[in-house]
Amino acid sequence: MDLRSPLGSLLLFLGLCGICTGFVQENCTNYKLQFERVFSVPGDIAMLNSTLVSSDVFNFTAVPYNITWYDLKTDREMSDQIGRIMVRGETLWFLNVTMEDDGEYETIVRTPTWCYRQVSKLVVDRPVAGECGRPKKAGQTLSMGGTDTLSCPLKEYINKLDSYKITYSIKWYKGCDPIVDGIGKYTYRDKTKLKIDGLEPQNSSAYTCTLTFTLGGITGSVSETIDAWVKEDYCLAPEVHEPANEIIKAKMGSSFTKRCLVFVQCAGKPFVDVVWLVKNDFILNTHSSNRVYTSEQSLRRQDAPRKGVWLERLLMFSELREEDFHLNYTCRAYSDRGLPEEYFTLLPEDPNIIFPGCMFGGVMVVFIISVTIYYLFKVDIILWFRRTFPVFYTNKDLDGKLYDAYVAYPPPCAEGYSKEVEIFAMKTLPQVLEKACGYKVFIAGRDCLPGQAIVNSVEDNIQASRRLLLLYTASTFTSKRHTSSTSSNNNNNITKSSNINDNTGSKTRDDSNCMSSDDSEDVYLDTRQQLECVAAMHRALLEGSLKVVLVELEEITPAQMALFPESVRHLRKKQGAVCWWKNLRQRQRWRTCMRWREVEEKGEQDMPSLPSLSPSLRFWKEMRYHMPVRGKRAVHPEKTALLNL
Repeated sequence: MDLRSPLGSLLLFLGLCGICTGFVQENCTNYKLQFERVFSVPGDIAMLNSTLVSSDVFNFTAVPYNITWYDLKTDREMSDQIGRIMVRGETLWFLNVTMEDDGEYETIVRTPTWCYRQVSKLVVDRPVAGECGRPKKAGQTLSMGGTDTLSCPLKEYINKLDSYKITYSIKWYKGCDPIVDGIGKYTYRDKTKLKIDGLEPQNSSAYTCTLTFTLGGITGSVSETIDAWVKEDYCLAPEVHEPANEIIKAKMGSSFTKRCLVFVQCAGKPFVDVVWLVKNDFILNTHSSNRVYTSEQSLRRQDAPRKGVWLERLLMFSELREEDFHLNYTCRAYSDRGLPEEYFTLLPEDPNIIFPGCMFGGVMVVFIISVTIYYLFKVDIILWFRRTFPVFYTNKDLDGKLYDAYVAYPPPCAEGYSKEVEIFAMKTLPQVLEKACGYKVFIAGRDCLPGQAIVNSVEDNIQASRRLLLLYTASTFTSKRHTSSTSSNNNNNITKSSNINDNTGSKTRDDSNCMSSDDSEDVYLDTRQQLECVAAMHRALLEGSLKVVLVELEEITPAQMALFPESVRHLRKKQGAVCWWKNLRQRQRWRTCMRWREVEEKGEQDMPSLPSLSPSLRFWKEMRYHMPVRGKRAVHPEKTALLNL
C-alpha cells in the first residue's frame, strides 16, 4: 500500500496511536466485569484487586506471568504516580482518591502462551453534607439484650497490608463520636470486630470503622460505614434445599426451568441474596427476552415446624443449546452467616432405546445387588482394592508432605481437656496407625520442636500433613459447666476401651495441675487447639485443600452437638465421623480392661493382642479408609476415577 495515499496515511496514524497509548486489543480470555464494586470518597485510599491470579484461571505457581493495568477512560497503561497511584501486581492502589478516578480499570495477565483480562470498577461518591460516615453503607443486625459483634468490611485491605508487613490501626466511630476501646460497653476484638455488651434499641446507629496506614510514603485511611439495627429478630445460616448436587438430563432444543430453593430459619426479614452462577459467572439477566435468565427472588414465610422464610429464584432457558450441557449450574445464598451453595449438572437426554423386559429386569437386579453389597461392605472392598492394586494410586511420597496425618486434640489445661483423650491420642492411636499400619503421624504433644512458636508449629505441620484427625468428646468444644455431668460418665467408657498407662514418663498431665484462668461465662479453646481447629476448618471448608477426619470418642447427644462450633457440625453432617464408641460393647470394654492389666505386667510387646488395638477392628478399618492411600503409580497429569475410591 502506498503510505503517501490518504488511506495509507490514516492507517499509519492509527497504528502509531495504538503504539503510543500502550493499549492493544488482544484475543484474551475475557472474565468481564467483576461483580463486586469498590466504593470510595475523595481523599480516601482505595484498592482494586484482580482475581485473575488464581488456580481457577491458570497454574500461576508454575507458569511465569506479568500483570498490566489499564485505565479504560484513556486506554492508557497504569503506572506508579508519586502520591497518587501505586501498581503492585494484581493490586492497584489509589493513594488519594479524586472524583476523576471514578471508572473502570482493566487487568491483563499475560503468560508465554495466553492472556486473560478482567475489568474492575471504582465508584467514587461525594460525602453527604452534614453526615458522618460513608454514603454507601453495609447492613448488619444485632440481637437485643445480649452481646453481639459488628464486623468491619475492610478485611481485604487488612489481609493485603499483612502480606506487605505494613502496620496499621483501626478506629471505630458511632455516628461522629469516636469509640474508645474498653470504655463502656464497647471492646475492640480480632482486628476487625467491635463487641457491644448489653444491646439496647438506642444502640441502633451508623458505625464507621477507619483503617489508617502508610503506603508508598503516603499516610492515609479508608473507611466503611455499617447501618446497625438492634432487633429481637434473629437469622440462622441459610440452607440450600434445591438443587442438591444432582445430574439432570434434558432434551436439546426444549425449554428448561430449575428452581433454587433456600430456607432461612429466622424471625423477621433475612438479609439473604440468592443468585445463580455458571463457570463462576453470575447470571444477572431477569428479562424473558434473554435466552438464559432468572426470575426475581421470591419470599414465602413459614411458622411450623420451623419459623422462617423460603427464598426461591428460578433459572430458565427458553431453548437449550449444545453449549448449555455438561456444565455445573450453582445456586449460592449470600448472607453474613455464610455462603452455602449447591449445584446441578445439565446433561443431554439419552437416546430412546427400548430394551427387552427380561434384560432390563436382570440388569436392574444385578445393579441393586451390586449397590447393596457395595454400601454394606464399602470399606472392606476399597481397602482390599487398595491393597491388591496399589499401582492405580499415586505415590504419596512425592507430594512434598511429611506426615500422613496431624492429630489434633484438646491439650492439657484447655477447656474440654481429658486425660483419657490424651492417652488415646498419644498411645492407642500411634500404636495402631504407626506400629501396625505403618503411617507417619504428627502428634503435637509428642513431636513439637522445643521452643517453636505455637502459630508456626500448627500452621507448618498441618500444611505438611495429608490428613487432620480431629479427636473430640462431648466436652471438647463446650464449657465444662455445660458438659461436666455427661462427660464424666462418658470419659469412663473411653478409659475402659483405650486406657494405656504411661509408665515411661508420659507427657499427660492431670487437670488438677492446671490453674483456672477465667471464671467468666465466655467459653474458649486453648490457643493451640483454636489454631488447629480454625486452620483445619479453613482448609477443609473454604480452600478444600485438606481432608479433616472427625474421630468421635464418645456418643454425642443432639443437645451436646448443638453446642459445637458451626464448622464442626457442618463437617460432621456433610461427611460423618469415625465413631470409636460404636465398635465397643460393654462386654468388650470389660475384657479390654481386664486384658490391659495383663499387658501392664507383660510389657508393651503384647499390646497388639488387645481386641481394641487390632487393625481388623471395624473402627481401625474406617480409619485406614480415610487415611492416605499408599500407591505405587508415578504422578501424571491425567486422573482416573479409581483415585476417588
